[in-house]
Amino acid sequence: MQYFQAVQKGKQIASKSQMKMFEVAGFSMLTLTTKKIDGNFQPVGEEEFTAVINSPDGFVTVIVDKDGFTKAQSKALEKDEALLIFKKLRELDIAEYGKKEIQIWSESRPTVQNEV
Repeated sequence: MQYFQAVQKGKQIASKSQMKMFEVAGFSMLTLTTKKIDGNFQPVGEEEFTAVINSPDGFVTVIVDKDGFTKAQSKALEKDEALLIFKKLRELDIAEYGKKEIQIWSESRPTVQNEV
């Protein structure tokens, strides 16, 4: 798939996740629309999982695809607030992302929703 095609399709997919995040958080930012797998650009995946990560500004709830590429995120919050959004997304039947790291922008970040 050509880069432009991947961006267009990925934007459609990520926008759906962004709207779900907006519904529960009151704010949502579109993050990635494409991913590079084996040197080829692809749109982010249709599947949706949720996790909480730590950012330089606080805790962020994210919606990711099966490969851990973020499609939408909340704003930076206190950990309790981010976990509340995470729980609301789970109530919408969005599964918890089971792996320990997600990909946001050009960085890998560990998930923190299960930290005590």
